[in-house]
Amino acid sequence: MKKAKTSSLVFLFLLWLFILTAFSTISIEARKNHVKKSKMHKSNKRHDQNSPPNCANSPASAPAPLPQFGTNPTQSRVFNILSFGAKANGVSDDSKALLAAWKSACKVTGGVVEVPAGLKFLIKPVTLQGPCMPNLVLQIDGTLLAPPKIGAWPKSSLYQWINFKWLQNFTVQGAGTADGQGSNWWSSSQKKRAKCIPDMKPTALRFYEGYNVTVRDIRIINSPLCHLKFDNSKRVKVDNVTISAPESSPNTDGIHLQNSQDVEILHSDIGTGDDCVSIQTGCSNIHVHHINCGPGHGISLGGLGKDKTVACVSNIVVENVIMQNTLYGARIKTWQGGLGSVKNVTFSNIQVSDVKVPITIDQYYCDKNVCKNQTGAVAISGVTFNQITGTYAVQPIHLACSNSIPCTDVDLISIRLEPSPQYRGFQQALCWNSYGKSLGPLAPASMDYCVRSGSDFVKRIARSHDASCW
Repeated sequence: MKKAKTSSLVFLFLLWLFILTAFSTISIEARKNHVKKSKMHKSNKRHDQNSPPNCANSPASAPAPLPQFGTNPTQSRVFNILSFGAKANGVSDDSKALLAAWKSACKVTGGVVEVPAGLKFLIKPVTLQGPCMPNLVLQIDGTLLAPPKIGAWPKSSLYQWINFKWLQNFTVQGAGTADGQGSNWWSSSQKKRAKCIPDMKPTALRFYEGYNVTVRDIRIINSPLCHLKFDNSKRVKVDNVTISAPESSPNTDGIHLQNSQDVEILHSDIGTGDDCVSIQTGCSNIHVHHINCGPGHGISLGGLGKDKTVACVSNIVVENVIMQNTLYGARIKTWQGGLGSVKNVTFSNIQVSDVKVPITIDQYYCDKNVCKNQTGAVAISGVTFNQITGTYAVQPIHLACSNSIPCTDVDLISIRLEPSPQYRGFQQALCWNSYGKSLGPLAPASMDYCVRSGSDFVKRIARSHDASCW
């Protein structure tokens, strides 16, 4: 009995020893884990203190945000002429500021020369020259003023005011104005002041050897001579421009084209003292449409062939035009003695109101009181006058073709013209040596006899004078 009791005591002692050892082991592991976690916590805390704010909420690879100043690509491409020293008071010469801004923008793809709104800038004659980087823009939102005094113009700069030279992929645009301030130049018609006026007068805006150029939305007013001129240019677009000068201002053509191809003129208002659009030698593939013309001399091809020169004009379309109070409507004018040809010309859907002579071909053009009679002429063929309607003030149609070289393939289609109520125009059409056909209703009825059926012999005569343009 005593031996059994001793065995029980030994078992309880061993059990107590086992439990004590196990508890000690667990306690030691717990303390180790606590120390390890404490160290990790301290390490993470130090790392957090050295890291940027919110770093834990951002992707590890996300770059820091770039500073906003100077990072806008558009901002670096805009060159405001005020930043280049322009005074913008309409009196001080701001030409150098414009040139400096131009030279900077010219070096940048998509560069913009900015003329800011609400300000006036006096600009003396200047050439804005290329070649430049593509897609250069002259943004005219303010007003550019030409020198008002003739004496302020250098004698070497009388050909144009602002000359755009050798430019490709270039645009002039904006809500602003280019003011030629030409009233003093127009006074040359007054004999008392003619001695102080130079024989040459400047064009307002001239493009020379431009390619893929656009002029849109701006106003061009009061030029001493032509308002907008394109020489030796290709792929030209003039859209939504306003051109104006007094009806009494001499030789102030709206848009003047010479030796230029692939030109579109559209959605514009033009009223001056001369032709709304003038198309000269070397022009082809010209499309003029949706134009309001007047006052002025209408839309003209020519004068061509002056001083026995060769003139070549082809593929011209003029359509959807409104003409009001103009001297002429659709007109072709050539000098006697000229060479070359005018062919493939269409005037279509033209509304006239109080136009003196709506339809004209004049191969006896003369800008003097008397011109010498000559036998040669620029050959005219393939001309269509289609849907010319409205009122005339003097004569409905005037076709005066050369005695030696008749006009051929001249078609009159659906023409309805009435004398204007406030004028007593001639009902009789004047037509001479013109061949072609008449289609549809023609009014007045005298136009029925305007064009005759031409023989092959007549056409051969005309074609023989066309060879100089081949």
